[in-house]
Amino acid sequence: MLGKGVVGGGGGTKAPKPSFVSYVRPEEIHTNEKEVTEKEVTLHLLPGEQLLCEASTVLKYVQEDSCQHGVYGRLVCTDFKIAFLGDDESALDNDFDEKKKTLFGQLKKYPEKLIIHCKDLRVFQFCLRYTKEEEVKRIVSGIIHHTQAPKLLKRLFLFSYATAAQNNTVTDPKNHTVMFDTLKDWCWELERTKGNMKYKAVSVNEGYKVCERLPAYFVVPTPLPEENVQRFQGHGIPIWCWSCHNGSALLKMSALPKEQDDGILQIQKSFLDGVYKTIHRPPYEIVKTEDLSSNFLSLQEIQTAYSKFKQLFLIDNSTEFWDTDIKWFSLLESSSWLDIIRRCLKKAIEITECMEAQNMNVLLLEENASDLCCLISSLVQLMMDPHCRTRIGFQSLIQKEWVMGGHCFLDRCNHLRQNDKEEHQRQLSLPLTQSKSSPKRGFFREETDHLIKNLLGKRISKLINSSDELQDNFREFYDSWHSKPTDYHGLLLPHIEGPEIKVWAQRYLRWIPEAQILGGGRVATMSKLLEMMEEVQSLQEKIDERHHSQQAPQAEAPCLLRNSARLSSLFPFALLQRHSSKPVLPTSGWKALGDEDDLAKREDEFVDLGDV
Repeated sequence: MLGKGVVGGGGGTKAPKPSFVSYVRPEEIHTNEKEVTEKEVTLHLLPGEQLLCEASTVLKYVQEDSCQHGVYGRLVCTDFKIAFLGDDESALDNDFDEKKKTLFGQLKKYPEKLIIHCKDLRVFQFCLRYTKEEEVKRIVSGIIHHTQAPKLLKRLFLFSYATAAQNNTVTDPKNHTVMFDTLKDWCWELERTKGNMKYKAVSVNEGYKVCERLPAYFVVPTPLPEENVQRFQGHGIPIWCWSCHNGSALLKMSALPKEQDDGILQIQKSFLDGVYKTIHRPPYEIVKTEDLSSNFLSLQEIQTAYSKFKQLFLIDNSTEFWDTDIKWFSLLESSSWLDIIRRCLKKAIEITECMEAQNMNVLLLEENASDLCCLISSLVQLMMDPHCRTRIGFQSLIQKEWVMGGHCFLDRCNHLRQNDKEEHQRQLSLPLTQSKSSPKRGFFREETDHLIKNLLGKRISKLINSSDELQDNFREFYDSWHSKPTDYHGLLLPHIEGPEIKVWAQRYLRWIPEAQILGGGRVATMSKLLEMMEEVQSLQEKIDERHHSQQAPQAEAPCLLRNSARLSSLFPFALLQRHSSKPVLPTSGWKALGDEDDLAKREDEFVDLGDV
């Protein structure tokens, strides 16, 4: 459990005057009629993982509306994770001041309640009211030290642990994740994609002596002189990403720095002209340039949309869930996150169409070629290369395009708290690079466009027609592929129509029991299929037994899904661990749904979790 943020509420360890009188003393809290102290749970550590601090007598809450039930145990912080050790349930009724604030820096007053928001969208609430004061100070300070106030890499979770982890040398890239940190790895990837006839791996940046943003080794077109890489510190160089079976390739390029001096601009222009001539002449195909910095999404748009979208799933209790559920679709629409997903998929399909159908090279252009280039390039390879859809292939893809591709994880995720003002709202850090926001079309903009078309005549109409032709080619390619049977070992294109872009329920809703369909969705079909398979297997074994006249004891096939009441629409990624004691729909909303029996017969009207 990796802590994303720590939120505290209430007073310090010495509680203020309570708003009510509790008749249960801490030492009288029992779990299943046994003393909690009698049960100890062992902490399992990875090789090299170190225990930093821990606190006992901690209650982890399971949120309900009427009362708060919890698990009683130890809260542990290591250099790898935050863990809670305890597996029994205890009942406790308490009132807390629900003011929430983010904890950071040196605290004068330590909280009696912690709310931890994890990176995988889980929310944990802990009560420290009965924990010793010194243990509260140590555990809170330890968590803050690794999550809210690290200024050095060695203070972060995983980074501090990574120094103790052993590095294993991989000899066979076919069966292991390719790290792309050697020239041999890139040569192997070139050979796998049959790109070694037109492209070469270079070591001009070995030891990062040219540019720290570029990988130590990378691939460029064969005719390109290596000294060109050093001229502008890797900017303006077409870097190879992947080659298609028909010889077309996906390239990326970081834009040259913007200069005001006419002399430098002329030098840059002549340099780029030489580069483009190199990649346009045979044996290279026609090159299409996709400028992601000006003609696509801005990083600001993506950040803002995801921040809004993420807040829909950081649910503290069932009441909060039902409050947002009533306006779920409007909140989801206002975040614009699903529209951003659709636009990214559409752009990747357009590039796939150019490479697959038109046999064109595609050059992705971006300011540093380390944000949207990583995203679009990864999507294209997932659609076109079945190897990237395997576990090892996908891990190698992330290593190649994101890690070695120079994505600024520290800046984008604000791990070192360089952008604290934005992070304190439980959001990712805002991008540090300046990007243009996409223009919003309106009445006056449309009128201006109409005027420009009339004034410029044929010149502007030529651009419009080429854009329409591109859209027609894309639609024809897209519809043609979806009209044929799917080959899962070949090209795969996702659906991008509005209703087809859905919330990834198994990621975002798996920790919210109220959002799951009990025994519903595709899990019901899967359950029946497995039961039928088990029955067929059992009958087949009986036939074989009679055929061979063997009297060996019949091993009954284990039924995986006998207890269907424990299953939900997120199976097998989530099982319902608890059920709400009451349907905590607001009264007005509950009455509007009609009779309870009628409700049980209805199809789900709110979130379709079945087609995930």
